[in-house]
Amino acid sequence: DLYELTMAAAYFDGKFHATVSFELFVRALPPQRSFLVAAGLEQALDYLEKVRFEPEDVEYLRRHPVFQHVSAAFFDYLKDFRFNGEVWAMPEGTLVFEEEPLLRVTAPIIEAQIVETFLLSTLTFQTMVASKGARMVDAAQGRGVVEFGSRRAHGAEAGVLAARAAYIAGCSGTSNLEAGRRFGIPTFGTQAHSFVMAYGDEEESFRNFERLFPEHGVLLIDTYDTLAAVDKIIHAGLRPRSVRLDSGDFVELSREVRKRLDQAGLSETKIFASGDLDEFVIADLLARGAQIDAFGVGTALATSKDAPSLSGVYKLVDVDFGQGPAGRAKLSNDKSTYPCRKQVFRMHDSSGRYSGDVVAAEGERCPDGEPLLSCAMRKGKRLSPSSNMQQIQQHAKAELAHLAEPYRRLQNAERYPVRFSRALKENLEQIRNRHIQPVGRRES
Repeated sequence: DLYELTMAAAYFDGKFHATVSFELFVRALPPQRSFLVAAGLEQALDYLEKVRFEPEDVEYLRRHPVFQHVSAAFFDYLKDFRFNGEVWAMPEGTLVFEEEPLLRVTAPIIEAQIVETFLLSTLTFQTMVASKGARMVDAAQGRGVVEFGSRRAHGAEAGVLAARAAYIAGCSGTSNLEAGRRFGIPTFGTQAHSFVMAYGDEEESFRNFERLFPEHGVLLIDTYDTLAAVDKIIHAGLRPRSVRLDSGDFVELSREVRKRLDQAGLSETKIFASGDLDEFVIADLLARGAQIDAFGVGTALATSKDAPSLSGVYKLVDVDFGQGPAGRAKLSNDKSTYPCRKQVFRMHDSSGRYSGDVVAAEGERCPDGEPLLSCAMRKGKRLSPSSNMQQIQQHAKAELAHLAEPYRRLQNAERYPVRFSRALKENLEQIRNRHIQPVGRRES
C-alpha cells in the first residue's frame, strides 16, 4: 500500500527512531462463524525473511510524484532494507477468536510498518478459507472433502493458497497440482463432461479413461443419463475407483447408484459428489440419507462464499524510545483497541475441552491457562524449520476435537468466551484518561 511508504518516508525524514509492536487480529467474526482456524504463518515468515526492494522498485518510488519532496537518503535506505524484527504467533491450525492477536511484530517502526499489508492479506485470506473448510469437514462427518476451487478462486496464486488452507482445515486433498508440488498436499482429479462428450460414445470414454488410470480413475456419470451410465460401466466390466455425480437429485441418485454398483459386485467403488456444495448442503444431504462417500467443493470453499473477507487489522500496541515500551491504543467508540503486547491463554474444563480464553498483557501470569503465542522469529530469522503440512493438519484436527459442540454448530452456535485481563483494561483506561478530557476542562 502507498501509505506504508509515505509513513515510512515521514518517519525517516523526521528522524523518528523507535521500536514498536503491532498486533494482527480479527476484530469481529463474520456471520455464521463461531471460530477461526489460523493459517498463513509460513508464507508470512517466508516473506519477512526475504523482503527486499529491488533497484527497479526504488527507482519507481523515486519517480513517483508523491515522493517528490523526499530526500535521496530515504531511497538509499530502501536499497538496503531488511526485516530485523521479532515475531510472536499462534501456530497454524490453532483456533482463534475475535480480538485475539494471532501474530505480533516487534521491530524498528519503519520495518514494522512496511510489512503490514502483506501480513494482513496473507493471514486473513488463508485463515478465512481454513475456517470455511473446517466447517465443511465437520459437516461431512468423516467422509472425504476435496478442494476443487482453483478455477473459481480470485487468481491463480489465490487458488494455490486456498488449497493449502483447505488442507490445514482437514480436507483430504486438492485438485490443484501446484499446491501438491509446492506443499506436498495429496492431489485428486476426475474428468470433465467435455471428455465424455468428445468421444460421443459414453462407454468408450469410460473404457479409455479406466484403461489409462486403473487405480485412480473417477468416472463422471451425469453427462447424459446417470443411471444409464452406471449400467454401461457394469456392462463394460469396469471397476472404477469412484464415480462422480455433478448434478441431479443427489439423495435419490446416490441411493440408486449405490444399489446398482453393489448388486454388480462393485461395493468398493465410491460415490463422489460435486456441484455447488457447501457445509449446509453437505449436512442436509447426509441428514436425508444420501449414499455419498466424498465431496468435491469448489467456489464456496476457495472464496469462502458466505464470508469472503475477515475484518483483520494490524494495530500499534506499544512504542519504545529506549526507556521501555509504552502502551498505545485507538480510542474511537466502535473501533477501540487494547494497548500493550499480549498473550492469549486457553482454559480447559475437567473433560479437556476448551472452556474460554483470557487475553492478558505480556508478562501476566495465568496458571490455569495454556499460552498460545510463541516466538517464531528473532532478528529477522526463523527460530525453527517449517512444519510440514501433515503436522499442521493434525494440530488443527486436535484443536477442533477440543472445541465443544455448542461452539461448532453450523448455525446458532454459542459465542466462545473471551475476556480481557484487568491489567489490560486498566492500561486502556489510563490512556483514555490522558487523551480524552471533558469539553471545557482541557489544560491550557
